[in-house]
Amino acid sequence: MPLERAWLLAHLPHQGSMCLLERIDDWNPQGIRGTAVSHRDLDNPLRAHGRLGAVCGIEYAAQAMAAHGALLAGADASPRVGYLASVREVQLHVARLDDGDADLSVAAELIGGDDRSALYKFDISARGRRLLSGRATVVLNGGAI
Repeated sequence: MPLERAWLLAHLPHQGSMCLLERIDDWNPQGIRGTAVSHRDLDNPLRAHGRLGAVCGIEYAAQAMAAHGALLAGADASPRVGYLASVREVQLHVARLDDGDADLSVAAELIGGDDRSALYKFDISARGRRLLSGRATVVLNGGAI
């Protein structure tokens, strides 16, 4: 059963229009897949100079990773503060995210991690066409740093 936007707003620090994902479609301990429609919003907070560059997809992926962390923590756990520490091997296959009418599919796969950090591989596509991909390191419990 998909987790809708209300769940995302209750479990992620991103609120209002900064919550970029529409829903979580599927997840397991190894990864997560969600859908986004906010790339078409003219008031998207990441939009600059009338456009939404493909590099903004990194934030979409980071929010999927945050949702995955919340799901792994369980319903009774308080959310952990996490920070995107680095991105590597980012490949942009398009210049913009906002020039198509298809929903975005946002996927993140947990490669490894521990109580302090997590390494994810991410991929964003639309109608089966890869738009961007890469790897990201998330530092967990960043509030303690």
